[in-house]
Order: sequence, then structure tokens, then C-alpha cells
Amino acid sequence: MDIEVVQINSKFKRNSRTLTLVGAIALTIGISLFLSSTTMFAPGMLCFSLGVISLVLGVSKILEPEVSLELNQQGLKYHHRRGSIFLDWENVQRIDIPRGLDGFESIQLPYIGIKLKKINPVLDMIPGRLATGLLTEQRPLLMSAVTLDEDLMELEAYMNSEFTPLMVNEERYRGVLAMFGHRCEMLSKNLGFHIYVPIDCLDRPADEFVKLLREYLLTIRQSQE
Repeated sequence: MDIEVVQINSKFKRNSRTLTLVGAIALTIGISLFLSSTTMFAPGMLCFSLGVISLVLGVSKILEPEVSLELNQQGLKYHHRRGSIFLDWENVQRIDIPRGLDGFESIQLPYIGIKLKKINPVLDMIPGRLATGLLTEQRPLLMSAVTLDEDLMELEAYMNSEFTPLMVNEERYRGVLAMFGHRCEMLSKNLGFHIYVPIDCLDRPADEFVKLLREYLLTIRQSQE
């Protein structure tokens, strides 16, 4: 039985061209005010600053992939501006919204969490640029994991091991792949998931997307019986 391919468009890309155009216009006006008169310095600086912010934000939105996530019979593909990773359904163990602590209150984190049976398939194919980018972007997740675990000594131990080679299921990884593997294992231990997809990549609320993923995965498994 053929299963329909589902593509998710990132809401982060909305208004990308509008922001870029507004930024370019504001930047031009700001420079014109600078050159026209010294008395227009303050308005010129304001327009210039707003123009730079809008232009940078607009361009960053344009650079994001049009399709952020794709679901098909084989698995889930996550598209990032630095590259893509593919998660085979057979390797997916659990899908949910991770939770952290805000003081004494448990809160949902702005990610979709995916727990894998093995991280080797991801480490074997993830582009180095993407691994490096995710390591940087996931710093808030790292701090959430430490807060949840309330053990700074574990964070220190993790930071000391981050640059060491990683052995997983008799496969050895070095460099940025080892760093990303260490991060996946640390987050899995403390937050319960290996892979984290930001909710900005979605076109619907996080709980609706989790429901979609679970139903899609169930349909795949039923079709294979």
C-alpha cells in the first residue's frame, strides 16, 4: 500500500521577502539621511539600525529551506539550511514534546523530540556543517537538561568528554561527529530524546504535529503487517 508523502513548510519563512524589502528601503533611507544633513543623524541612525535588523532577518528567512520536514514510507527527513538528516521509521522509538523545568514548574520545550533505537545511522550520514550548526543551536537544550537533572558535576563531566572519540555499537567516531554523538546521548539521558526539531519548523501547533507523526508511523507499521 502506497502511503501519501507529507511535506511540512516552515512558518519561519513567512514574510521573508517583505522583511528583506522593508530592510533594504529603511537602510537606503538611513544612509540618505546621514548624507543629507548632520541634523538628521538621529532619524538616520534609527532607520539604518531598523533596516539592518530587518534585512538580516529577512535574508535568514529566505535561506531557510522551503520544506522543513518530509514524511514518507521510509522515514522522516529533516531539512536544515546547513543540510539534511534522515530518520528511518524502523529506528524511531518514541516521539513527543520534551519537558524542562522553570523553577519548580514543568514546562514544554519548543521542540519535537525523537528518541532513536540507535544513533549510528544519523552519525553515519549527517553533514559536518549540520552537526556543527545543531551543536550551537542546541545550547539552550543543554542548559535545560542540566537544570532538569540538577547536577552541574554531570555537565562538567560531559564538557570534558565532548571532545573525546565516541564508541557506539562498536563503531568509533571522532571530531564533530563524536561531539554531536556525545550531545545526543547526553540529551537522551536527561531529556529523553536524541533528535530535536524546533517548533519554528512546523506549520501547526506542536501537539498536532506529534499526533500527525504518531498516526503516520502507526499507518506505516500497519501497512507492513
